[in-house]
Amino acid sequence: MAKHTFSTLETFLIFLLVMMTAITVSLLSLLFITNGTIENHKGKSPQGSTLTQGPTVSQVSPVTSTPQPPLFQNFTGYHIGVGRADCTGQVADINLMGYSKSGQNARGLLTRLYSRAFIMAEPDGLNRMVFVSIDIGMVSQRMRLEVLNRLQSKYGSLYRRDNVILSGTHTHSGPAGYFQYTVFVIASEGFSNRTFEHMVTGIMQSIEIAHTNMKPGKLFINKGNVDGAQINRSPSSYLQNPESERARYSSNTDKEMVVLKMVDLGGNDLGLISWFAIHPVSMNNSNHLVNSDNMGYASYLFEQEKNKGYLPGQGPFVAAFASSNLGDVSPNILGPHCINTGESCDNANSTCPIGGSTMCIAMGPGQDMLDSTQIIGRMVYQGAKELYASASQEVIGPLISAHQWVNMTNVTVSLNSTHTAKTCKPALGYSFAAGTIDGCGTFNFTQGTTVSDPFWDTIRDQILGRPSDEIKECHKPKPVLVHTGELSKPHPWHPDIVDVQIITLGSFAIAAIPGEFTTMSGRRFREAIKAEFATYGMQNMTVVISGLCNVYTHYITTYEEYQVQRYEAASTIYGPHTLSAYIQLYKVLAKAIATDTVANLSRGPEPPFFKDLINPLIPNIVDRPPIGKKFGDVLQQANPTYRLGEVVEITFVGANPKNSAENRTHQTFLTVEKYEDISATWHIVHNDASWETRFYWHKGFLGLSNATIQWHIPNTAQPGIYRIRYFGHNRKQDFLKPAVIISFESTSSAFEVVTT
Repeated sequence: MAKHTFSTLETFLIFLLVMMTAITVSLLSLLFITNGTIENHKGKSPQGSTLTQGPTVSQVSPVTSTPQPPLFQNFTGYHIGVGRADCTGQVADINLMGYSKSGQNARGLLTRLYSRAFIMAEPDGLNRMVFVSIDIGMVSQRMRLEVLNRLQSKYGSLYRRDNVILSGTHTHSGPAGYFQYTVFVIASEGFSNRTFEHMVTGIMQSIEIAHTNMKPGKLFINKGNVDGAQINRSPSSYLQNPESERARYSSNTDKEMVVLKMVDLGGNDLGLISWFAIHPVSMNNSNHLVNSDNMGYASYLFEQEKNKGYLPGQGPFVAAFASSNLGDVSPNILGPHCINTGESCDNANSTCPIGGSTMCIAMGPGQDMLDSTQIIGRMVYQGAKELYASASQEVIGPLISAHQWVNMTNVTVSLNSTHTAKTCKPALGYSFAAGTIDGCGTFNFTQGTTVSDPFWDTIRDQILGRPSDEIKECHKPKPVLVHTGELSKPHPWHPDIVDVQIITLGSFAIAAIPGEFTTMSGRRFREAIKAEFATYGMQNMTVVISGLCNVYTHYITTYEEYQVQRYEAASTIYGPHTLSAYIQLYKVLAKAIATDTVANLSRGPEPPFFKDLINPLIPNIVDRPPIGKKFGDVLQQANPTYRLGEVVEITFVGANPKNSAENRTHQTFLTVEKYEDISATWHIVHNDASWETRFYWHKGFLGLSNATIQWHIPNTAQPGIYRIRYFGHNRKQDFLKPAVIISFESTSSAFEVVTT
């Protein structure tokens, strides 16, 4: 690879990077807290358990047993419970999690984020499972450990590490700040206990609702292809896989969707889980509104269809669109093009002749990113709707769960009868910094880099220290950019201990994967696990991959894909044999389930639960209205009349919306209300979970801010008189007194919607 040459401008920018990095490291050291604040645990978990720094989980709080709902046992099927709860967290003053782009912070809300929980139990209620799909980037280890701790406090041994799966949808437009490992804390610009608590509480509430609503029912599965919604964003990597293997498949992405349908014994709809491989990155890295992206839109459409008459986020039917082997799968189906010239940049390095990799961006099918989100989301929804309607293969049989904690940095992998290999301590390669065609990196790093650069190596060595020869040798041909497995201040930078987990319902198996499999990785994995089940007597198993589960460990490519070091390979943190290690570990679980020896599995080394995490870099400040105004005053009123398809926009004197993640007096930032003549009352037709509304927060100086609410009037809107209401919370602090959060609300003038 040719050595970089730098212009005067580039040299100046690099100098700024070095200075900013040094300042950041200094700030992180200063911000390493020794006493808890409102943003951090004070040595105690919210349930009162003592937190420990090191290789043990927080100690369990005293169990307060929750009475079991009575279970009817004389039937064929499963007890089924579904639940949904808000888990949005902060929508301002926090980074969005996914693109790791500095400055992509939240500035409002497009849609709420939800935790969707599903509980299935055998007729006697003893063997059961929980599957939770959460509208977040990924599940953090800290989040899972806290949820397990609270479940044990509330339900005893009913819900445990082995029978609870937490899975992130992988939206890149949810808040960050809920991690404990330093790489993710830095990307989040601190740990936000406010958001962490909101998310954990939402997950718990969804599980509690599902637990309370359990009833006898039946499960059905169906499978079918969804065409036109995805492309492979690293096709040159995919082509490294053996030709004989590729010849077995008609596409370089997995087009198959698997749907699990849930009904009660009377055939009434309860819910569904859909697994489909696609990245929720239709909303690109220029977005600043919290939202659930394309998979969230699919959930929205399905739930609105089934919950007629309910507002979004309400109603009994729950539809989860869970992640699968989406590692190299993009929804931006027009493919990568140079945004400055328009020519294709679908090459091994994803670079453009002018501007390099930062100009190579893939676009979705819509006029803008929101339009693309809805187009792709509707395709996914339509596929699931058809499969749900025709699902007839009933799931029957015992429910079995298997789980282990594994140290992924030191797994010996059997390659064949004579050769072994080992996994590595975590490390990120050069191409990690390049990003992808869905969201590029900075400083013109390029995908496909297999040789290190002395300039960047020197900067790394000066700031972080030199990686050992051992880690560099283990990760070859990856050139190590950041040796995260050898960095431990203020806490380890990446996890060593990860969860491996399989739950089976009869001939249906859910494999909970702590990362992102590429297409071919997922295919090899499913095939191997299905074969292992068959070897020990469980024939014709359907194995689904549920991605982004329990703890996040980035990507998992095949050994062949790893050799060319595009983004996904550079982000395979445990080295070239990661996939083989996971296949080997999950085969152990499959064998244990098939041979009824799950009880003999070792727990493995328990993961840590760290305290004293880094505070958010953005401080809490008091909100202030302009002189002569109060919170909620209308600064820009609605027009008297609007037509279908137009946009109502109203601006209010605002307050920081992150306050609403602390004080939950209001459950929405806005409502759109229609006046009903017959009852002489206002009826809510939209809330802030509706895709027709937008909530923008405009931050000013010294606590001043405005809030703008938009309603994009749909063509289905009924003519009549409407108004928009704003609900907020302001932070107030009197001299020598603690800060308090105060709720307020406001109402616009009435306006008319007409059809012509």
